[in-house]
Parts: sequence; structure tokens; C-alpha cells
Amino acid sequence: MSASQFSYSRDTLRQIAADVLGHASLMGASACETDVSEAVGQSIMVRRDEVETIEYNRDKGLGVTVYLGQQRGHASSSDFSAEALRSAVEAAVAIARHTAADSAAGLPEPELLAKGPLAASGLDLYHPWDLPVEEAIDIARRCEQAAFAVSPLVKNSEGASVSVQHSQFISANSLGFMDGFASSRHFISCAVIAGENDAMQRDDWYSTKRAASDLASAEAIGDYAARRALARLGSRKLKTRRVPVLFEAPLAAGLIGSFVHAASGGALYRKASFLVDSLGKTIFPRHLCISERPHLAGALASSHFDDDGVATRDREVVEHGVLSGYFLSTYTGRKLGMASTGNAGGCHNLLVHPGELDFRGLIQTMGTGLLVTELLGQGVNYVTGDYSRGAAGYWVEGGEIRYPVEEITIAGKLQDMFMGIVAVGNDLLVRGSKQVGSILIDTMTVAGN
Repeated sequence: MSASQFSYSRDTLRQIAADVLGHASLMGASACETDVSEAVGQSIMVRRDEVETIEYNRDKGLGVTVYLGQQRGHASSSDFSAEALRSAVEAAVAIARHTAADSAAGLPEPELLAKGPLAASGLDLYHPWDLPVEEAIDIARRCEQAAFAVSPLVKNSEGASVSVQHSQFISANSLGFMDGFASSRHFISCAVIAGENDAMQRDDWYSTKRAASDLASAEAIGDYAARRALARLGSRKLKTRRVPVLFEAPLAAGLIGSFVHAASGGALYRKASFLVDSLGKTIFPRHLCISERPHLAGALASSHFDDDGVATRDREVVEHGVLSGYFLSTYTGRKLGMASTGNAGGCHNLLVHPGELDFRGLIQTMGTGLLVTELLGQGVNYVTGDYSRGAAGYWVEGGEIRYPVEEITIAGKLQDMFMGIVAVGNDLLVRGSKQVGSILIDTMTVAGN
């Protein structure tokens, strides 16, 4: 099976979307929007040189939202037959008739919609990988074998995986917007266990890209996963103290994700965020700037329009520490009395501007403190900003990593953590919509025994 072979042409998806809009109009809907999508791919996992799973996915789906004035109804279907499409529209209309009117409901303002055939213009998001399953198995085996080759202390494996995914969609609404595109996302990952007897440690690593040619090599991923697991052997606990904390780049992206959540319309209009009424206020130190760049070629969160069809644009979200923009959809913008920022569905390539220091430089700048490489739990209260997460990582003294630590908790308030960012490293790691290097925070509470 060719994982890149779609079952439907783009023209067919467009026709399905047009049929849905047409039937909604016949049913008396004052407005309608629909998304038609298809995804196809394969994933394999090898564990201890044996094939554990081979999975093929071929999925399709349609969502339709209709408006009767400002009453809204939504339905979905995985059946693209004409009868199923009509049934989905009729179900959405029936739901709308029984919902209360919402003054914020409705399609975007026409002038905000993306115009013209934008999807194919330079984003470079679709790189099909026609990978035979035998080759995928071989890649996974080489990845895992590279991990075991690092040291005899690498005793076990949770498996090496290779995933090939392709998707395409069309979004349309009754204001005349209709566009969509194909995209791809592939990854290679490995997770291993090192140690002896009860002194065992686990770690992992992965690479994900639009194009297979941009992925790190299977051998490099396996090797690095093993070295990370080995480095955690002999972990100790710490006594409670307040010290600087360095978030490794993969975790720094999560920290920026907490900012995005707090600055998103859904949390703001519900008054469930500590950033309510913070536009124009200083929430980060002056050296920190964050930009949104939706049109980067080949990036993992690029698009010319958001889930509402609103055109995306380059913008500065944080300028020298000052919050310049929220993340708003059409609906949440209206709830706040503001215009959409083109962020229905999330942010698009959020770039935290790096400083001059590399990872080694951040360690030396910290001097003494905690390097965090793993976080556990979801202890974030976005109303108050309280932050408390289980953690593991490494104790640093004299600008050098001294020993691994585990079974600790790091705690603070996001407001203080954001203002306490000492530096952002240039060790950029891109795995999703946030592009950021490691982040050094001046002080947090590290709770141990």
C-alpha cells in the first residue's frame, strides 16, 4: 500500500463541501461552514528487534456547522455519500433550532477571510513519503540497535517507531470562502531503559518533520535516546531550596504553551486566566520578544488561514516584554469585543527570539541550580498562575552538570516565572507550533525530601 495515495481528489472534496453548503441553504440556514478532510498513513513499532505493531490508517470526516440567525448547530459524519451528507446537515439544523441564540455566534466578517487560492503559494507543507513497510521496519530496527550499541547498561527498550502521515482538507463557508491543502508529518522515535536491578532509568528522543529527508537519522535518534537514559543513572533527591531553573528546549516549548493558553480568547472571556486585561502591559523582561510567523515554508504550524477561514498574518505578540496581542478566534474575539487574530485552532509558528547563549552558555550562566529535562503532571492553575510540576533533571554547580536528580517538584507562579526569564538559548528545537530554545528562569522553589 502506498501511504501517500489519497482516496479522493481535491476537486471531489470541494464538490462535497459545495453540496453541504447548498443543502444547508435549502434547509433554511442563514449561514453555514464545513470542513472535509482525509488522512492516510502507517505506523510501525519494533521492540527488541521484533515487530510489535504495524498500523495503517485511512480516515475521512466531515463537520458541518449551521446558523439560524445566531442559533448554532453542529454535526459530523465519516460517510461521504449524498444521503449521509444531507443527514448531517439536517441534524445540524435540528440542533440549531433547539439552542439559545448567542450574540457572538456566526461566520467571520467577510473582510477578514483569506482571499484567493492561497493554500498552494509557497508554504511547502506536503512531502509524501512512499515508505514500504519493510523499509519502515528496517529504519526502526536500526534506530533501536543504535541505542543498544551505546552501552551494555542499555538493558531494555520501549520500542522504536516510524510513522508516515499525510492529510488533506477543504474548508468552506457560505460567504464564498473555500480553500484547503495537503500536508505531511513524519517521525522517528526511540525510548529505552538503562541500568541494573532496581536502579533503572528511562528516556527517549524523536524527530518530526514535514519531509522525511529533514528527519534526524535513525541511528542518531537511537544513540541519543540511550545516552539520555544512561546519564540519568544514579539519580539523587534534593532538599527543598530556591534556585535558578533551566528548562531544556523541549520543555521550554511547553512553558510558552502555558503563555499561549493564558493569552487565548477562551480563557480570557471566561475570566479563567491571570492575563485578563493585560494587553499593553509588561509580562516578560524587556529582552524577550515573541513573533508569530504563519507563512514559514515547510514549518509544522504554517497556514494562510485559521480554522474559521480568517487570513493569518505576521505579527508581534510580545514586544520587548510587552503583551501586544492575544490569540483570538472569531467567536472568542466577539466575546471580548475584539477582532479575530486568525488563531482559531491555535497559534501558527510562534518564534521566541533567541539570545546569544547556547545550551552550554546557559548552564555556565546559571552557575548553581536545576536543569529540568522531564516534567510530570499537569499542575498549572491559569486563574491564579500557580505552577507546580513533578520534575527530573540534573543538579548544576559551578557552571557544570554534577549529577542527575529525580522525585522533585518545581513550583512558582507563571507571572513571576515569565518576568524572571534571564535568557533564552539559541539551541532551537522545533517539534510543533512553538519554536524556542532552552529557557533560564532566575528562581523557583525546588521541593524534595
